[in-house]
Amino acid sequence: MNYQIITQFNELERVCLLARDADVVMLDTEFVRTRTYFPQLGLIQLFDGENLSLIDPLSLDDMSPFTQLLQDTSVLKVLHACGEDLEVFQNAFGCVPFPMVDTQVMAAFLGYGLSTGFASLVKDLLGVELDKSESRTDWLARPLSQKQLDYAAADVFYLQPMYEQLLEKVTQVDWWYAAQQESELLVEKRIKSVNPDNVYLDIKGAWQLRPKELAILKPLATWRYHEAVKRDLALNFVVRENELLTIARLALRSSKRMIEEGVDPHAVRRHSTKLIQIVKDAMQTPEDQYPEKIVPLMDYPGYKQLFKKLKDEVKAVSQTTGLATEFLASKKQLNQLLSWVWNDQRDPEHLPDVMSGWRLPILGERLEKLVD
Repeated sequence: MNYQIITQFNELERVCLLARDADVVMLDTEFVRTRTYFPQLGLIQLFDGENLSLIDPLSLDDMSPFTQLLQDTSVLKVLHACGEDLEVFQNAFGCVPFPMVDTQVMAAFLGYGLSTGFASLVKDLLGVELDKSESRTDWLARPLSQKQLDYAAADVFYLQPMYEQLLEKVTQVDWWYAAQQESELLVEKRIKSVNPDNVYLDIKGAWQLRPKELAILKPLATWRYHEAVKRDLALNFVVRENELLTIARLALRSSKRMIEEGVDPHAVRRHSTKLIQIVKDAMQTPEDQYPEKIVPLMDYPGYKQLFKKLKDEVKAVSQTTGLATEFLASKKQLNQLLSWVWNDQRDPEHLPDVMSGWRLPILGERLEKLVD
């Protein structure tokens, strides 16, 4: 397994041009995301079948040749379990690999579990046991050790033969086009834009609040989101989710009361003035402008019985297709369908997963009849 470490622009330009001559390239990233809002890119692995490159983005000011490769539509990019990698690319380069396919998705079409790891697949398909001891290492530290470099290189070196095996098998069972569709769906979900005014809806437990309390939580959550992005700090390192709920529920307007109610003293010292002002302003919201009460789907009449019917139908399709039930339609995707029918009046502009792509003919149409 020979590889080169890329730290100079001319080297980057050369390996990216070579990669753009290939039909397919293997891609991976190593990053750190502990306290930050955005993932911190530490290393990029690129393998075009002949040249294996470990690209050091910390040593390069101009990454434009790599960005051009990401956007080159004549080159298929292969990744494994790429959800977070997509965020890394979007944050670092303002784009994602296109076209792209995820080998974890390909494996799911062959009956593997939806979350089958890279090392597990390599062992099963190639008979190679990978050392994954470096998976939690600090990829921003320099210099990287030999062990780190070997670990990173292996992630794309073995990805190629694994992809080729999966491609042959997926094509044989006629799921290749579906695997591409599902990979595109992954991109849509990971790179969707955030509406700061609606981030309060993502807070667990928000449904327990009354509209008057939601009128306080909403601007608090919006402020926290903007603060996290501005400081590149994970949301809960600004103010914890449960603390926002407490402030909103009790309409806390003093730093002393916040600490008494269990809000982190460090957060209170840093943010109490802003938090108190937000609460005071929100309490002036006219009643007719309160956010609507959040009604969980499970509180809708007949939810449990209907959900069970949908789940039973998914199991039946799983038995005929050989695809795992969670892959066909997870609990979240079934709830997405019910929300689309009950709350969105079947809006054709926002189709749920089961009503689009490869799922529609084998599952979606059957589920919609049950909902009717």
